[in-house]
Amino acid sequence: MKKVGVAILGLGVVGGGTYRILTDHAEFFRTTQHVDITVESVLEKNRERALALGVPAEKLAANIAEVVLDPDVNIIVECMGGVTDAKDYDLDALNAGKTVVTSNKELFCKYWHELERAAKQHNAGLFFGASCVGGVPVIRTLLDGLQSNEISSLVGVINGTTNYILTEMCERGIPYEAALAEAVARGYAEADPAADVEGYDAAYKLSILSSLAFHTKVPYSKVCREGITKVTAADIRNAHELGYTVKLLAVGKNTPAGIEVRVHPAFVAKGHPLASVGGSYNAVFITGDCVGDVMLYGKGAGDLPTGSAIVSDILYAATHTELHYATFKNTAAPAKDVKFVSDFESAYYLRMKVADEAGSLAKIAAVLSHGGISIERLMQRTDGDSAEVVLVTHVTHESAVANAVHKLTANGSAEVCSVLRVL
Repeated sequence: MKKVGVAILGLGVVGGGTYRILTDHAEFFRTTQHVDITVESVLEKNRERALALGVPAEKLAANIAEVVLDPDVNIIVECMGGVTDAKDYDLDALNAGKTVVTSNKELFCKYWHELERAAKQHNAGLFFGASCVGGVPVIRTLLDGLQSNEISSLVGVINGTTNYILTEMCERGIPYEAALAEAVARGYAEADPAADVEGYDAAYKLSILSSLAFHTKVPYSKVCREGITKVTAADIRNAHELGYTVKLLAVGKNTPAGIEVRVHPAFVAKGHPLASVGGSYNAVFITGDCVGDVMLYGKGAGDLPTGSAIVSDILYAATHTELHYATFKNTAAPAKDVKFVSDFESAYYLRMKVADEAGSLAKIAAVLSHGGISIERLMQRTDGDSAEVVLVTHVTHESAVANAVHKLTANGSAEVCSVLRVL
């Protein structure tokens, strides 16, 4: 039976879950996968944490050199988070010919090309299935399940923190600040939640997923990004009345005009499969030319779900001798012939305050009509001397809506409080 030695860098939430799965399921893997996987080394600054998880003291490494030089270590699992040290450690491992498995989406998104170059030069494996959507096997599906398809789009709820916050706002009617505080208290959000709520985490993941789906490098700098901090209780209420829920969506499309990648909050019709993805769960809705629509759903974070994805990569590396890398030229910048679309098309939701007087709606309609924007649905509420106007447009261009909002504000026709896209 093949014996494979593993080293784990970092025993935080994900690293700890990985260690538990590898030790608790060792016999199961021997029986079902016919491979004997053992944890030979652990690099963890917090020695007490490692010992509490059951790591033998003799398995604790003092530094990365000790891990890399260990002849019994074949695969190095990096669960450290951050960029600088993790990048150096991963490169050290790859340059020594060790296979690397990582869950670090920011690092992988930004330095995938450097890591892959080192892997190729030293005939090492590079696996990143846990970098996106936790335990949901979306990367393995793109690599090994949907190769027969030209994928035209992927749309996903791929950040558990923001999905938990928006679910609480939608289902309980609580304001953003209260929902965020609950997310922090439950451990779904960091004390500094900016990476999640401002959309950076989802943008990193979308960069990786869209590169795989469309077989071309899609740098995260090309992702149009907007977070959820401006979504209000009023927007949530209006969404419900109009038959929608609100999600932070990651949208990737491969269109004749070019590649479109964006992360932003959006109205999602309650009948759409993504509308029912609640709490900290994630889902990705993929459209291929042969298979049609496929949706993958599951836990997007956590020790065991993400550890499951890491161990899946370990098992794949241990049982497959042939190495595979990106299907495209993997460089820091995209290929010169690849076009990116920023003036994308969507339907839009607008919430405005206007004077409660005759002609207010006519002024708004005139500005929108002049910009080529037609209204699909309209609601109005009166509050004293002012009124709230809520409308949903037909599909139009991002630039058209931006210009209309500017004109409405400049000429005093309306105070535009919210603009959200509609899936």
